[in-house]
Amino acid sequence: MELREKVEAALNKTRGFLQADGGDVQLVDVTEDGVVQVRLKGACGSCPMAMMTLKGGIERIVKQEVPEVKSVEAV
Repeated sequence: MELREKVEAALNKTRGFLQADGGDVQLVDVTEDGVVQVRLKGACGSCPMAMMTLKGGIERIVKQEVPEVKSVEAV
């Protein structure tokens, strides 16, 4: 499985929680140095807790599932 596919599979594990609150996450890119770029959508795009969700939730799960990932950033 390709790195991008692994990241997408990991993001799918977070989508249920995000969608329950009216949001979502879209994979934009995976850089060669292991940085995952995502776009927070819906309620997540304007939520004041979005960065906590990104780092404490999405990034944690993605790094756990795909050890090659160094970080997850919103773009």
